[in-house]
Amino acid sequence: MNVFPLLLQGTLDSLDNAQKNAGQADMTETVRVWDLIIGIDPMTGEISITNLIVMSALLVLSVISVYIFVERFLSINKSLKEERDFMVRVKDYLLDGKVDQARDLCSQTDNPAARMVEKGISRIGKPMRDIVSSIENVGKLEIYHLEKRMSILATASGAAPMIGFLGTTLGMIRVFQAMKFQESFELSTISGGIMEAMVTTVAGLIVGIMAYMSYNYLVAKVDKVIHHMENASIEFLDLLNEPGK
Repeated sequence: MNVFPLLLQGTLDSLDNAQKNAGQADMTETVRVWDLIIGIDPMTGEISITNLIVMSALLVLSVISVYIFVERFLSINKSLKEERDFMVRVKDYLLDGKVDQARDLCSQTDNPAARMVEKGISRIGKPMRDIVSSIENVGKLEIYHLEKRMSILATASGAAPMIGFLGTTLGMIRVFQAMKFQESFELSTISGGIMEAMVTTVAGLIVGIMAYMSYNYLVAKVDKVIHHMENASIEFLDLLNEPGK
């Protein structure tokens, strides 16, 4: 006769546990990614202004970084395109005394190396020191144009993690401020601030890593262009220094 009360009590306990688990599941489902990004506390529904500002700053940095990377990538790739047998044709023209044809070929070839050689051809007849100086000056200008706005990527790679950490610090301040007015410690009181802190840190690291990798990739591409420029200028100067030229 005592079996039925025990079964009834077990059933009630199971229902109670099921309701608790369902409540926890509902709470988990309500914590969406967008809520974490804009800093909505899942318990109170309040929006964190500090989190919103930090995430907006990181969004702006990420958009700027992507734009600069794409723009510089296309520009540098264009600089790497070289006319087939360019220096061979320039050498043939100069050896045949066709200076104007050599200069026209350089002007029709749109890359830094061709512009350096063109400047050198325009100085033919002047002292070698003047020719070398003019080529070097053009090379410096071309490198400046190649590296334009890349410093922003370098800045973003360092600033983004620090901005994310600033969001972390502000989030933890918010946590301790909430705990200050609580008589008893509850996890629900600090959960919003902790999530805010973690999200801004992750976002800052993602943007920083993205900008850092983009910057180093572009630096490697620029170095490749500079190598082509140096080869072209050396070949041109060697041509001018050949005996009988």
